Amino acid sequence: MLIPGVVRVGALRIPVFGVFAAVGLVAALWLSQRTAKAAGVDANKLWDAGMFAVVAAFVVSRVLLVVMDVKAFLAYPLLVLSLPSLTYGGIAITGLLVWWWLRWKKMPVLRVMDAWAPCAMVLWAALSVGHFVEGTDAGMPTKMPWGVVTAGDHVLGKVHPVQLYMLGAAIFLLVWSLRLLQRPHDAGVVGPRVLQDAGILYFFFDMFAQPLDAIGGLWIDPGQVVALACFATGMWWTSRWLFASPPQREIA
Repeated sequence: MLIPGVVRVGALRIPVFGVFAAVGLVAALWLSQRTAKAAGVDANKLWDAGMFAVVAAFVVSRVLLVVMDVKAFLAYPLLVLSLPSLTYGGIAITGLLVWWWLRWKKMPVLRVMDAWAPCAMVLWAALSVGHFVEGTDAGMPTKMPWGVVTAGDHVLGKVHPVQLYMLGAAIFLLVWSLRLLQRPHDAGVVGPRVLQDAGILYFFFDMFAQPLDAIGGLWIDPGQVVALACFATGMWWTSRWLFASPPQREIA
C-alpha cells in the first residue's frame, strides 16, 4: 500500500524518495556513458568518477550525521546511520572531493562537467518527482487551477506544485544540454552554461516553495544560496572560456 513518503511491502517499508533517488542515480550513470564520447571524455574513467561521487556522497553524509550528534550515534548507531542526511554542506564537501579526484586522475574538469550536465538534470528530475510523490518541498498556497493538495496536509489546501516546476526545468535543461553536446563545441561550453541556468531556474521556482530556515539571518533559503553559488560558478567558468585562447579551450 502506498502511503505518504513510504512504500510498504509486507513488513518492509521503503522510502519513496529513496526509490526515485536510486532510479535517478542509475539513469544518470547510464547516461554518462553516452555523453562521454560527445564531451571527449574516456567513458570508463567517467564511470569511475561517477561511482566515486556516489560513494563520497554516501560516506560524507554518514560522517556528518555522526559528527552532528555523537551521543545519539553511540546510543542508537544503526538508527542514526539510517536517517536521510543529504544536506547542502554534504553536497559541497562531496563536490570538493570529486574535484580532487578529477585532478588526481588528470581528467579534464570542464569536459567532465560537459558530460555530466545532462546526467545531473536526469537526477534532478528524478528527485523532483520523488519530492512530489513524497509530499516534501511543497509550495506556497495558491488559487491557481493547477494547484495541488499535498498528501497529509489538511491546513494549507491547494499549493503550488513546485516539485513539478522543478521537473519541467530539469527536463528542459536535459534536452537543451543534449542538443548542445551533439553539436560541435569547445570544452567547457555545456557544463557551465547548464550550471548557471539551473541556478537561475532553481532560484526562481524556489520562490514559490514554502520557506525554510535561512542561513545566518539571510532573507533567502539555503537552497537559493546554493542556486546563486551555482549561477556564479557557471558564470565564472563561462567568462574564463570566453577570454581563453582557442588552444586553451581545447585542452580544458
